[in-house]
Amino acid sequence: MLHNKPRLIFTLSAATIFSTLALPAHSAVVASIKPLGFIAAAIAEGITPVEVLLPDGASEHDYALRPSDVKRIKNADLVVWVGPEMEAFLTKSAATLPASKNLEIAALPAVKSQLIRGSEEEEEDEHQHSSEKSDDPESSHSHHHHGEYNMHLWMSPSIARQSAVAIHGKLLELMPQRKAKLDANLQQFEAKLAETDKQISAQLAPVRNRGYFVFHDAYSYFEKQYGLSPAGHFTVNPEIQPGAQRLHQIRTQLVEQKAVCVFAEPQFRPAVIDAVSRGTSVRKGTLDPLGTGISLTKDSYVKFLSQLSSQYASCLNGA
Repeated sequence: MLHNKPRLIFTLSAATIFSTLALPAHSAVVASIKPLGFIAAAIAEGITPVEVLLPDGASEHDYALRPSDVKRIKNADLVVWVGPEMEAFLTKSAATLPASKNLEIAALPAVKSQLIRGSEEEEEDEHQHSSEKSDDPESSHSHHHHGEYNMHLWMSPSIARQSAVAIHGKLLELMPQRKAKLDANLQQFEAKLAETDKQISAQLAPVRNRGYFVFHDAYSYFEKQYGLSPAGHFTVNPEIQPGAQRLHQIRTQLVEQKAVCVFAEPQFRPAVIDAVSRGTSVRKGTLDPLGTGISLTKDSYVKFLSQLSSQYASCLNGA
Protein backbone atom coordinates (compact mmCIF):
# COMPACT_ATOMS: atom_id res chain seq x y z
CA MET A 1 0.00 0.00 0.00
CA LEU A 2 2.83 2.34 0.90
CA HIS A 3 4.47 1.71 -2.47
CA ASN A 4 1.36 2.79 -4.35
CA LYS A 5 1.16 6.20 -2.70
CA PRO A 6 4.03 7.88 -4.54
CA ARG A 7 2.70 6.51 -7.83
CA LEU A 8 -0.74 7.93 -7.08
CA ILE A 9 0.79 11.30 -6.19
CA PHE A 10 2.78 11.32 -9.42
CA THR A 11 -0.30 10.49 -11.46
CA LEU A 12 -2.27 13.33 -9.89
CA SER A 13 0.61 15.76 -10.39
CA ALA A 14 0.95 14.79 -14.03
CA ALA A 15 -2.79 15.17 -14.56
CA THR A 16 -2.68 18.62 -12.95
CA ILE A 17 0.28 19.66 -15.12
CA PHE A 18 -1.36 18.48 -18.34
CA SER A 19 -4.68 20.14 -17.51
CA THR A 20 -2.82 23.39 -16.74
CA LEU A 21 -0.96 23.20 -20.05
CA ALA A 22 -4.25 22.71 -21.85
CA LEU A 23 -5.67 25.97 -20.45
CA PRO A 24 -5.30 29.03 -22.69
CA ALA A 25 -2.57 31.32 -21.30
CA HIS A 26 -4.63 34.53 -21.39
CA SER A 27 -3.11 37.69 -19.97
CA ALA A 28 -6.40 39.61 -19.98
CA VAL A 29 -6.61 43.12 -21.47
CA VAL A 30 -3.36 44.43 -22.98
CA ALA A 31 -3.16 48.18 -23.72
CA SER A 32 -0.43 49.63 -25.92
CA ILE A 33 0.22 52.72 -23.78
CA LYS A 34 -0.54 53.71 -20.21
CA PRO A 35 -3.42 56.20 -20.78
CA LEU A 36 -5.34 53.54 -22.72
CA GLY A 37 -4.53 51.17 -19.86
CA PHE A 38 -6.07 53.73 -17.48
CA ILE A 39 -9.35 53.69 -19.41
CA ALA A 40 -9.33 49.89 -19.72
CA ALA A 41 -8.61 49.51 -15.98
CA ALA A 42 -11.76 51.50 -15.15
CA ILE A 43 -13.95 49.20 -17.25
CA ALA A 44 -12.20 45.94 -16.32
CA GLU A 45 -12.11 46.74 -12.57
CA GLY A 46 -12.98 43.62 -10.56
CA ILE A 47 -13.34 41.53 -13.73
CA THR A 48 -10.01 40.96 -15.44
CA PRO A 49 -6.44 42.36 -15.11
CA VAL A 50 -5.04 45.02 -17.42
CA GLU A 51 -1.43 45.21 -18.62
CA VAL A 52 0.45 47.92 -20.52
CA LEU A 53 3.05 47.15 -23.20
CA LEU A 54 5.00 50.42 -23.15
CA PRO A 55 7.21 50.68 -20.03
CA ASP A 56 7.42 54.00 -18.14
CA GLY A 57 10.00 56.27 -19.75
CA ALA A 58 9.71 54.66 -23.21
CA SER A 59 8.31 56.59 -26.18
CA GLU A 60 5.40 55.35 -28.26
CA HIS A 61 7.18 56.86 -31.27
CA ASP A 62 10.04 54.40 -31.47
CA TYR A 63 9.23 51.41 -29.25
CA ALA A 64 10.22 47.95 -30.47
CA LEU A 65 8.30 44.90 -29.26
CA ARG A 66 10.22 42.29 -27.27
CA PRO A 67 9.47 38.56 -27.75
CA SER A 68 7.64 38.60 -24.38
CA ASP A 69 5.44 41.46 -25.66
CA VAL A 70 4.53 39.49 -28.78
CA LYS A 71 3.52 36.57 -26.55
CA ARG A 72 1.37 38.81 -24.32
CA ILE A 73 -0.41 40.22 -27.38
CA LYS A 74 -1.05 36.74 -28.77
CA ASN A 75 -2.46 35.49 -25.43
CA ALA A 76 -4.52 38.59 -24.63
CA ASP A 77 -8.30 38.54 -24.30
CA LEU A 78 -8.32 42.01 -25.82
CA VAL A 79 -5.66 44.35 -27.24
CA VAL A 80 -6.43 48.10 -27.04
CA TRP A 81 -4.33 50.52 -29.12
CA VAL A 82 -4.70 53.84 -30.95
CA GLY A 83 -3.79 52.54 -34.42
CA PRO A 84 -0.88 52.06 -36.84
CA GLU A 85 -0.23 55.79 -37.27
CA MET A 86 0.62 56.09 -33.56
CA GLU A 87 1.96 52.66 -32.59
CA ALA A 88 3.67 51.40 -35.74
CA PHE A 89 5.37 48.80 -33.52
CA LEU A 90 2.01 47.02 -33.03
CA THR A 91 0.77 46.89 -36.62
CA LYS A 92 2.18 43.46 -37.48
CA SER A 93 1.08 41.74 -34.24
CA ALA A 94 -2.39 43.33 -34.27
CA ALA A 95 -2.96 42.08 -37.83
CA THR A 96 -2.78 38.48 -36.57
CA LEU A 97 -5.55 39.00 -33.98
CA PRO A 98 -9.21 38.10 -34.56
CA ALA A 99 -11.48 41.18 -34.80
CA SER A 100 -13.10 40.33 -31.44
CA LYS A 101 -9.74 40.78 -29.68
CA ASN A 102 -8.45 43.81 -31.57
CA LEU A 103 -9.69 47.27 -30.54
CA GLU A 104 -8.19 50.07 -32.66
CA ILE A 105 -9.47 53.32 -31.13
CA ALA A 106 -8.75 55.55 -34.17
CA ALA A 107 -10.91 53.28 -36.37
CA LEU A 108 -14.07 53.68 -34.24
CA PRO A 109 -16.75 55.66 -36.16
CA ALA A 110 -17.56 57.73 -33.03
CA VAL A 111 -13.87 58.69 -32.78
CA LYS A 112 -13.19 59.36 -36.48
CA SER A 113 -15.59 62.32 -36.43
CA GLN A 114 -13.59 63.93 -33.59
CA LEU A 115 -10.09 63.65 -35.09
CA ILE A 116 -8.02 66.85 -35.30
CA ARG A 117 -5.87 67.36 -38.37
CA GLY A 118 -2.13 67.84 -38.03
CA SER A 119 -0.91 71.42 -38.43
CA GLU A 120 0.69 72.89 -41.55
CA GLU A 121 3.93 73.35 -39.67
CA GLU A 122 3.81 69.61 -38.92
CA GLU A 123 3.92 68.97 -42.67
CA GLU A 124 6.81 71.42 -43.02
CA ASP A 125 8.61 69.59 -40.23
CA GLU A 126 8.09 66.31 -41.97
CA HIS A 127 9.54 67.51 -45.27
CA GLN A 128 12.47 69.10 -43.50
CA HIS A 129 13.31 66.01 -41.46
CA SER A 130 12.70 63.61 -44.35
CA SER A 131 15.27 65.46 -46.42
CA GLU A 132 17.69 65.62 -43.48
CA LYS A 133 17.43 61.89 -42.84
CA SER A 134 16.77 60.62 -46.36
CA ASP A 135 19.81 58.31 -46.31
CA ASP A 136 18.38 56.34 -43.38
CA PRO A 137 14.76 55.26 -43.90
CA GLU A 138 14.50 53.83 -40.38
CA SER A 139 15.21 57.20 -38.77
CA SER A 140 13.32 59.35 -41.29
CA HIS A 141 10.46 61.36 -39.92
CA SER A 142 8.00 59.59 -42.21
CA HIS A 143 8.74 56.42 -40.23
CA HIS A 144 7.19 58.10 -37.17
CA HIS A 145 4.75 60.52 -38.82
CA HIS A 146 1.25 60.44 -37.39
CA GLY A 147 -0.34 60.86 -40.82
CA GLU A 148 -3.09 63.31 -41.63
CA TYR A 149 -4.46 63.51 -38.09
CA ASN A 150 -3.04 64.09 -34.62
CA MET A 151 -3.22 60.66 -32.99
CA HIS A 152 -2.74 61.58 -29.30
CA LEU A 153 -6.40 60.63 -28.86
CA TRP A 154 -6.21 59.81 -25.15
CA MET A 155 -5.86 63.55 -24.46
CA SER A 156 -9.54 64.03 -25.34
CA PRO A 157 -12.02 63.30 -22.51
CA SER A 158 -14.71 62.82 -25.15
CA ILE A 159 -12.65 60.24 -27.10
CA ALA A 160 -11.71 58.58 -23.78
CA ARG A 161 -15.43 58.13 -23.11
CA GLN A 162 -15.97 56.58 -26.55
CA SER A 163 -12.95 54.32 -25.92
CA ALA A 164 -14.48 53.19 -22.61
CA VAL A 165 -17.79 52.40 -24.35
CA ALA A 166 -15.92 50.35 -26.98
CA ILE A 167 -13.86 48.45 -24.35
CA HIS A 168 -17.10 47.76 -22.45
CA GLY A 169 -18.66 46.39 -25.67
CA LYS A 170 -15.71 44.10 -26.44
CA LEU A 171 -15.51 42.74 -22.88
CA LEU A 172 -19.27 42.18 -22.86
CA GLU A 173 -18.91 40.00 -25.98
CA LEU A 174 -16.13 38.02 -24.26
CA MET A 175 -17.77 37.83 -20.83
CA PRO A 176 -21.56 38.23 -21.14
CA GLN A 177 -21.97 36.76 -17.64
CA ARG A 178 -20.25 39.88 -16.19
CA LYS A 179 -22.71 42.34 -17.75
CA ALA A 180 -23.92 43.88 -14.48
CA LYS A 181 -20.37 44.66 -13.28
CA LEU A 182 -19.25 45.93 -16.70
CA ASP A 183 -22.30 48.21 -16.92
CA ALA A 184 -21.68 49.55 -13.41
CA ASN A 185 -17.99 50.20 -14.20
CA LEU A 186 -18.82 52.12 -17.38
CA GLN A 187 -21.48 54.18 -15.60
CA GLN A 188 -19.03 55.05 -12.81
CA PHE A 189 -16.30 55.99 -15.32
CA GLU A 190 -18.65 58.28 -17.25
CA ALA A 191 -19.85 59.99 -14.05
CA LYS A 192 -16.29 60.60 -12.75
CA LEU A 193 -15.16 61.81 -16.17
CA ALA A 194 -17.99 64.37 -16.36
CA GLU A 195 -17.20 65.60 -12.84
CA THR A 196 -13.45 65.87 -13.55
CA ASP A 197 -14.14 67.69 -16.83
CA LYS A 198 -16.05 70.40 -14.90
CA GLN A 199 -13.28 70.73 -12.30
CA ILE A 200 -10.60 71.11 -15.01
CA SER A 201 -12.66 73.71 -16.89
CA ALA A 202 -12.87 75.77 -13.70
CA GLN A 203 -9.15 75.30 -12.91
CA LEU A 204 -7.96 76.33 -16.39
CA ALA A 205 -10.46 79.15 -17.06
CA PRO A 206 -8.20 81.88 -15.51
CA VAL A 207 -5.18 80.93 -17.67
CA ARG A 208 -6.93 80.36 -21.01
CA ASN A 209 -5.44 83.40 -22.70
CA ARG A 210 -1.84 82.89 -21.60
CA GLY A 211 0.48 81.78 -24.39
CA TYR A 212 2.95 78.91 -24.01
CA PHE A 213 5.07 76.45 -25.99
CA VAL A 214 4.99 72.69 -25.57
CA PHE A 215 7.99 70.58 -26.50
CA HIS A 216 6.03 67.88 -28.32
CA ASP A 217 2.85 68.24 -30.37
CA ALA A 218 0.77 65.92 -28.18
CA TYR A 219 -1.78 68.11 -26.45
CA SER A 220 -4.13 69.43 -29.19
CA TYR A 221 -7.20 67.52 -27.98
CA PHE A 222 -6.77 68.65 -24.37
CA GLU A 223 -6.05 72.24 -25.43
CA LYS A 224 -9.13 72.36 -27.66
CA GLN A 225 -11.35 70.88 -24.94
CA TYR A 226 -10.34 73.54 -22.40
CA GLY A 227 -9.83 76.54 -24.69
CA LEU A 228 -6.10 76.95 -24.00
CA SER A 229 -3.83 79.21 -26.10
CA PRO A 230 -0.73 77.30 -27.27
CA ALA A 231 1.77 79.45 -29.17
CA GLY A 232 3.25 76.35 -30.81
CA HIS A 233 5.44 73.30 -30.30
CA PHE A 234 9.14 72.61 -30.67
CA THR A 235 8.75 69.30 -32.51
CA VAL A 236 6.14 66.88 -33.84
CA ASN A 237 8.21 63.88 -32.81
CA PRO A 238 10.18 64.13 -29.56
CA GLU A 239 12.83 61.78 -30.95
CA ILE A 240 13.80 64.49 -33.45
CA GLN A 241 15.36 67.76 -32.33
CA PRO A 242 13.75 70.88 -33.84
CA GLY A 243 15.57 72.66 -36.66
CA ALA A 244 17.40 76.00 -36.35
CA GLN A 245 14.62 77.91 -38.13
CA ARG A 246 11.95 76.66 -35.71
CA LEU A 247 14.14 77.50 -32.70
CA HIS A 248 14.72 81.01 -34.05
CA GLN A 249 10.93 81.54 -34.46
CA ILE A 250 10.28 80.33 -30.89
CA ARG A 251 13.10 82.45 -29.46
CA THR A 252 11.70 85.55 -31.20
CA GLN A 253 8.24 84.95 -29.74
CA LEU A 254 9.65 84.39 -26.24
CA VAL A 255 11.66 87.63 -26.42
CA GLU A 256 8.52 89.46 -27.59
CA GLN A 257 6.74 87.94 -24.55
CA LYS A 258 4.09 86.13 -26.57
CA ALA A 259 4.43 83.17 -24.21
CA VAL A 260 4.76 82.92 -20.42
CA CYS A 261 5.65 79.22 -20.23
CA VAL A 262 7.68 76.52 -21.99
CA PHE A 263 6.86 72.90 -21.18
CA ALA A 264 9.24 69.93 -21.32
CA GLU A 265 8.23 66.30 -20.67
CA PRO A 266 9.47 63.76 -18.07
CA GLN A 267 11.29 61.60 -20.64
CA PHE A 268 12.38 64.56 -22.79
CA ARG A 269 14.18 67.41 -21.07
CA PRO A 270 16.00 68.78 -24.09
CA ALA A 271 18.78 71.35 -23.76
CA VAL A 272 17.12 73.36 -26.57
CA ILE A 273 14.40 74.48 -24.14
CA ASP A 274 17.03 75.96 -21.79
CA ALA A 275 18.94 77.50 -24.69
CA VAL A 276 15.87 79.12 -26.27
CA SER A 277 14.45 80.47 -23.00
CA ARG A 278 17.78 81.78 -21.60
CA GLY A 279 17.67 85.49 -20.85
CA THR A 280 13.87 85.69 -21.04
CA SER A 281 11.32 85.83 -18.23
CA VAL A 282 9.56 82.69 -19.49
CA ARG A 283 8.83 79.98 -16.90
CA LYS A 284 9.62 76.30 -17.44
CA GLY A 285 7.14 73.55 -16.61
CA THR A 286 6.69 69.84 -17.30
CA LEU A 287 3.71 68.12 -18.93
CA ASP A 288 3.39 64.36 -18.72
CA PRO A 289 1.48 63.05 -21.77
CA LEU A 290 1.63 59.38 -20.69
CA GLY A 291 0.86 59.52 -16.97
CA THR A 292 4.25 58.21 -15.85
CA GLY A 293 4.10 57.28 -12.19
CA ILE A 294 0.30 56.82 -12.10
CA SER A 295 -0.58 53.20 -11.37
CA LEU A 296 -3.48 51.35 -13.02
CA THR A 297 -6.69 51.65 -10.97
CA LYS A 298 -10.32 52.44 -11.80
CA ASP A 299 -9.60 56.17 -11.17
CA SER A 300 -6.31 56.39 -13.11
CA TYR A 301 -7.67 58.19 -16.16
CA VAL A 302 -9.34 61.01 -14.22
CA LYS A 303 -6.16 61.31 -12.10
CA PHE A 304 -4.17 61.59 -15.33
CA LEU A 305 -6.37 64.42 -16.65
CA SER A 306 -6.30 66.24 -13.28
CA GLN A 307 -2.50 65.93 -13.10
CA LEU A 308 -2.14 67.37 -16.61
CA SER A 309 -4.47 70.24 -15.74
CA SER A 310 -2.48 71.05 -12.58
CA GLN A 311 0.79 70.96 -14.56
CA TYR A 312 -0.61 73.55 -17.00
CA ALA A 313 -2.15 75.70 -14.26
CA SER A 314 0.91 75.85 -11.99
CA CYS A 315 3.26 77.09 -14.74
CA LEU A 316 0.77 79.41 -16.43
CA ASN A 317 -0.23 80.90 -13.06
CA GLY A 318 3.42 81.39 -12.17
CA ALA A 319 3.25 79.14 -9.10
